[in-house]
Amino acid sequence: MPYNLFRASVVALLFCCLQIDQTRAKSRPVTRVTFYSQSVARELAFNIILPAGYESSGKRYPVLYLLHGRGSNLDSWVEMGVAEYASSYDLIVVMPDVGASWYVNWVESSGGEKNDWEDYITKDLIGYVDSHFRTFARRAGRAIDGASMGGYGALALGLMHPDLFCSINSHSGGLRFIDRLRAHLNGESDDPLIFSPEKIATLKAEAKATNSLKGRTPQGRMVTTLDECDAIDPFHLILTVPPDQLSDIRLDCGLDESLLEYSRKFAELLMEHKIPFTYAQAPGRHDSENWTRAVQHSMAHQYGVMMKQLGGMLPVD
Repeated sequence: MPYNLFRASVVALLFCCLQIDQTRAKSRPVTRVTFYSQSVARELAFNIILPAGYESSGKRYPVLYLLHGRGSNLDSWVEMGVAEYASSYDLIVVMPDVGASWYVNWVESSGGEKNDWEDYITKDLIGYVDSHFRTFARRAGRAIDGASMGGYGALALGLMHPDLFCSINSHSGGLRFIDRLRAHLNGESDDPLIFSPEKIATLKAEAKATNSLKGRTPQGRMVTTLDECDAIDPFHLILTVPPDQLSDIRLDCGLDESLLEYSRKFAELLMEHKIPFTYAQAPGRHDSENWTRAVQHSMAHQYGVMMKQLGGMLPVD
């Protein structure tokens, strides 16, 4: 590597680390909001972080939607320090709660439920946020990110709705889940949607403690055919979006987790089809310690993408 390029890389890395250290000295308030969703026919809560000066600025702001993993809830990203990291950016952060829905519309619902979770995020939640907060209500002002199940959800929703998000990030995305669904439909494995009794008891206790979504796993069937699996599989979705309509894509995964193989397979598919993306891997397991570190880098990346798309301006109404 030429010396000047090496020196520039070191300076950039030091600057990035300095920014991350500085965010730890500050934190933004987190507000819980509840509203009724037509898509799932129930009241749901989300956490929102507003940028400093929001109340008096009159400006509009880009929005980052942060999706939690299976077995987690709307408080998970807060517990990982997002309120501190977001304080460095003129950015709204929204953290919804969807239980173990996998962020997609279920083909069948039972128990009197309605489980159109894709529509909840892309229609109800975004519509509510855009109508109640000063956002840029367009693609250039939205990014989506998540970890594990949420990493899968960010990719799936971002690829199903490239008109809604200019940036997609996936931390340790649960990309093997669709293969597990296919195996179940083929009679080769148990239903991957089913929690153990011990896990159900833990999730019920957590839901009661946080007053978040009570039914952690929707009742019904997410898919019933292999074609329906393809329709929600990022490995298939990525090839259905015209290249000029693709969002900015970033992936990261820990070197010590079982999902690394699928993250690398997805990266290889992108390279094979000459699709631009950013990829990062570092020592880490499938846990909050890994994602606490990773989200600091992805937030800087996605904020930069949105600001570039918006022309670097936060205009006053």
